Amino acid sequence: MKTQLEKLKQEFIKGLEEVKDTLKLEELEQRFFSRRSGELTEVMKNLKELSGEAKKEFGKLANEVKGELEEMYGKKKQELENVKSGGLADKEWIDVTEPKLPKVERGHLHPNTIIQNDLEDLFASMGFMVLDGPELESEYYSFDTLNIPATHPARDMQDTFYIKGHSNWVMRPHTSPMQVRAMQKYGAPLRMIVPGKCFRNESTDARHEHTFYQLEGMVIDKEITFAHMKGIMQAVADHLFGKGTEIRLMPKYYPFVEPGVRGEVTCFLCKGKGCRVCKNSGWLEVMPGGMTHPNVLKAGGIDPNKYQGFAFGFGLTRLVMLKYGIDDIRHLEGGDVRFLKQF
Repeated sequence: MKTQLEKLKQEFIKGLEEVKDTLKLEELEQRFFSRRSGELTEVMKNLKELSGEAKKEFGKLANEVKGELEEMYGKKKQELENVKSGGLADKEWIDVTEPKLPKVERGHLHPNTIIQNDLEDLFASMGFMVLDGPELESEYYSFDTLNIPATHPARDMQDTFYIKGHSNWVMRPHTSPMQVRAMQKYGAPLRMIVPGKCFRNESTDARHEHTFYQLEGMVIDKEITFAHMKGIMQAVADHLFGKGTEIRLMPKYYPFVEPGVRGEVTCFLCKGKGCRVCKNSGWLEVMPGGMTHPNVLKAGGIDPNKYQGFAFGFGLTRLVMLKYGIDDIRHLEGGDVRFLKQF
């Protein structure tokens, strides 16, 4: 039996040397120390077959071997824990003479991102998909599929950024190309929004920038009416600016909808009295939209005799201005940390 104990000890030492992680160590522990089937436990069971002095001598030796194995196991376990914690378990200390380190400032979300995330959550709660689209877009999806003819001013290089040497590719002037892309991929019924960055060759002023953000939306289903679209617009206004926020829908022509409207909310700066931001009208256009034109439905592979729909394109950047009372759109792209720290 002494030979059996010595052999077991050597096997344990060899197994311990091969252990590289805590999982293997646990397996070794179960193999030798398990109360039910451990190898050491099985050897200890042989005590009942002995009697007198032999039992006493073997019991003492078995306990000594068990103690040695448990001590080796404990050291190995501590060694692996030190490695896992970067070796700092028994080396960590504090230098009380070290000067206090400066507080590290943490960044935060841009106001555009805050409002975008907020609206994504709102629309997701109403069953809308949140999609993304390419910023480098084809002329086909930017104009042709949206019922915008070749003679339309938006096709002119003075309004749209065309890619030099690639006349059929543009920096998307709106998020609307995803209307047809979504219809082609998902079919009908469809409820989706597409937030994203847009680019136009604009003269920069308090209301206009060459780079800005939109949030496109579309609903396609049977028996869709104008009232459904107005309800969505009112829900957004109430969510961002509080219940009872006044909106108005004014007739306006857009090639991709029929009829079309411009959705307006009361100017945040002058409260409807008229100022430079609202061009002295008292209202700001932030929610253009309308019933989806049959030609757009056809381009998306949808039968206009079976399905109806509406589309809207929120001026996401202008919604941010309204929400936070920002009187100049240029602040949002200026990168001034003093401005951004307010949000």
